[in-house]
Amino acid sequence: MSDTPTFKQIQKAYLKIREKVHRTAVIKSQKVNERAGGELFFKCENFQKVGAFKFRGATHAVGELSKEKAQNGVATHSSGNHAQAVALAAKQRGIPAHIVMPENAPKVKVNAVRDYGANITFCESTQQARESTLEAVIEKTGATFIHPYDNSHIIMGQGSAAIELLEDQPGLDFILAPVGGGGLISGTAIAASGFSPDTKIIGVEPEVANDAYLSFKTGERHPVQSTDTVADGLRTSLSELTFSCIQKHVDDIVTVSEQEIIDAMRFIWERMKIIIEPSSAVPVAAVFNGKIRINNQKVGIIISGGNMDLDTLPWQ
Repeated sequence: MSDTPTFKQIQKAYLKIREKVHRTAVIKSQKVNERAGGELFFKCENFQKVGAFKFRGATHAVGELSKEKAQNGVATHSSGNHAQAVALAAKQRGIPAHIVMPENAPKVKVNAVRDYGANITFCESTQQARESTLEAVIEKTGATFIHPYDNSHIIMGQGSAAIELLEDQPGLDFILAPVGGGGLISGTAIAASGFSPDTKIIGVEPEVANDAYLSFKTGERHPVQSTDTVADGLRTSLSELTFSCIQKHVDDIVTVSEQEIIDAMRFIWERMKIIIEPSSAVPVAAVFNGKIRINNQKVGIIISGGNMDLDTLPWQ
């Protein structure tokens, strides 16, 4: 299924999954607000099951499979959070999960996928290797591919985080979210367009992996050229589906440097006492470094996840 989801579909998806996902906290900090020059509201998807927003989309997509399709299980390729999300969603539905992971995937994420009972196949860390390995797994198992973001059901599920955020904190001037493959920003933007049309939606991306920024500015989809960013969740390219959602519903995309990401991440760890992964620090860095002029306005930030390999912290 690859049509652009509607606001109504996101609302329906939320009603289907809300008993299965955590309604995560929205928190704020005076110190953070002082540094940002506005009022920031963090939607803490680092407290979601599997430690990331991805569980919302995976739960919806796995739940929408027919009984016949579900029998052979599900398969996907992912370096981390989506892998864990699909593994747990499949476990909860009582069906097998087959996950292709690159050899350099963070150990903490590999262990978590294994703990949820999924079958892991490792591959080289190129997109081509991921896709060809996945094809072989699907051929062998008959499993259904759950794409990390190029899937309307996934996008609908991801949009549920923004619905909760806007219910808890109406009247936001901005919502910021990180952009990797575009599933989160697509769901967020569509949800906000229906729920709070005056709220501006801004995507934020690492400078070194700025494919969505280039695509947004030129109107043509650019593949990601470099994956050399500390934000390991944002190393993927947009799909046609997510690009079209972004073109229709996102107001702007800005970028931040690697040092800005690391500094923002450390500041949140130290001042708010919450663990956020580098991808989650990307939108925070945009606010801290004036990439968006917020001028004392209200800003929602989707903290996308908190799965960190504590042996490889970026400031060690």
